[in-house]
Amino acid sequence: MANERLHRQIEFIREIDRLKQIFRQTYLLDESRKENDAEHSWHLAVMVMILHEYAEGDIDPARVMKMVLLHDIVEIDAGDTYCYDDKGRESQEEREKAAADRIFAILPADQGAEFRNIWDEFEAGETPDARFAAVLDRLQPLIHNHGTGGRAWREHGVVSEKIRERNTAMKKGSEKLWQLADELIEDSIHRGYLEK
Repeated sequence: MANERLHRQIEFIREIDRLKQIFRQTYLLDESRKENDAEHSWHLAVMVMILHEYAEGDIDPARVMKMVLLHDIVEIDAGDTYCYDDKGRESQEEREKAAADRIFAILPADQGAEFRNIWDEFEAGETPDARFAAVLDRLQPLIHNHGTGGRAWREHGVVSEKIRERNTAMKKGSEKLWQLADELIEDSIHRGYLEK
């Protein structure tokens, strides 16, 4: 085999293929099935390219793209925790940190440290890049739920108050995209997709 560095990089590439088997609660817009984490991450990366002009503060779109592509890799070990699952969220941080320790350590040390730093930055949510990445991570499922008549919300009994509570933090990353999210929530209530 090639050198050790390349071997570790290929091992990581093989490992992240498992992300395609981690299914989220969000349905595809055609409602044929739920999306997987790889599809979600790709969708967010495209959203960065399209929507970065709406970010609050100065952001680096390339760094935000890295962030959204890496943010759910830990779910290979930790699984997807539905954002409205209060019980599951109790252990989410611990499970995800343990997963980050294992998965990013597969890479050569310099790349592993870089990717882990980007993941940690997303989790901390304190930089303009991380706040904007979080906006997109919240907006994409809202778009899908609105487009599927609130299917996942209805299946889980999620009400508008919970959705607003989780998503008002979007204001810090993009006031404009929060306004769009709020419009989607209001329209979902109006159309009967969401209970007040």
